[in-house]
Amino acid sequence: MADSPDRTRPHILHVHGSFNLGGKEARAVQLMNIWGDKARHSIVSADPDAMGARAAIDPGVAVDFPDGPSFAGKPGLARYKVITAFLKRFDLILTYNWGAMDAVMAHRLAGASAGLPPLIHHEDGFNAEEAVRLKTKRNLFRRLALQRAHGMVVPSVRLETIARQIWKQPAHKVHLIRNGIDVARYAPPPAPDAIPGLRRSPGKLLVGTLAGLRPVKNIPRLVRAVAAHKDRLQLVVVGEGPEHDAILAEAARQGMGDIHLAGFMDRPWRFVGLFDIFALSSDSEQFPISLVEAMAAGVPVASMNVGDVANMVATANQPYVVTDEAGLADALGALADDADLRATLGAANRDRATRDYAEKTMVAAYGALYGEALASPRILL
Repeated sequence: MADSPDRTRPHILHVHGSFNLGGKEARAVQLMNIWGDKARHSIVSADPDAMGARAAIDPGVAVDFPDGPSFAGKPGLARYKVITAFLKRFDLILTYNWGAMDAVMAHRLAGASAGLPPLIHHEDGFNAEEAVRLKTKRNLFRRLALQRAHGMVVPSVRLETIARQIWKQPAHKVHLIRNGIDVARYAPPPAPDAIPGLRRSPGKLLVGTLAGLRPVKNIPRLVRAVAAHKDRLQLVVVGEGPEHDAILAEAARQGMGDIHLAGFMDRPWRFVGLFDIFALSSDSEQFPISLVEAMAAGVPVASMNVGDVANMVATANQPYVVTDEAGLADALGALADDADLRATLGAANRDRATRDYAEKTMVAAYGALYGEALASPRILL
């Protein structure tokens, strides 16, 4: 194994644009924790200050956070040569989203003769600048950079279509692996004080969301939708990010004094069941794992119609997947009106999660793909 005194375990490099806890980071950590001592991991972020997800990694996992080259900046051959030298230290390179695309391009330009390890790219969705329309220059960059990738993983049918039709990836290189969780963990009811600092407003239902506080998540939209029913709904947001102050400012404008921003919290099975309604207000998603977590906890969903969301929820919950802010407010109001409806949709969502989003299926698919790239098919199984 490359650059490793331990010749029995692969050394895997993870390249992120940001490593604050969101869907892709949660899944990467989930896999690391499950595989335990079967691999060593190194994690780098193009934003070196965005490393909040490291707190969710189990203490027993062999992981470090090396001072690597900059993965942010203008494209250039000199930068790519430095990145290439760094990549040689590992057995497998895993890159995530647009923020890691410089590593993919460096790998591509180095060519087969450079002796670099295989690279697998993961695309989970888009930030605000591409939430409505993909950028032509980025599409061309991706198309070129991905030519030498061993494979590409996407969690949604929409992203699979984009990868094949727009980024021109051959079918055999594109792997659709849906996000999965340990559904059974979400069955026990959570402790009432599971969310630190949350003070429940008497007589109000709790609307909750889990999200990185970034513009693409459009939490201010959710604030306004909840504000339409602020006499009977209270909002809690679990996550961290640069939009924190903007969200509080919008809540103040809407007269929502009981909003609670909980910050980063790991192990979501401990608290998601406290939500009476789970809400998703993003401008762009693909296969949000936070939605699967809410479904596993038996929570009804009000969501924007983004990515694969409408096909993820139970059929009975689909009318509450909507196209605009007014629809989101209406969906929240309808769910708030009817306790029996909330219970029915929650149970249907839990059944769907149990049937279709099992953790073991996802873990086996990733283990097989990474093992094949490492020329050791069962090394992670």
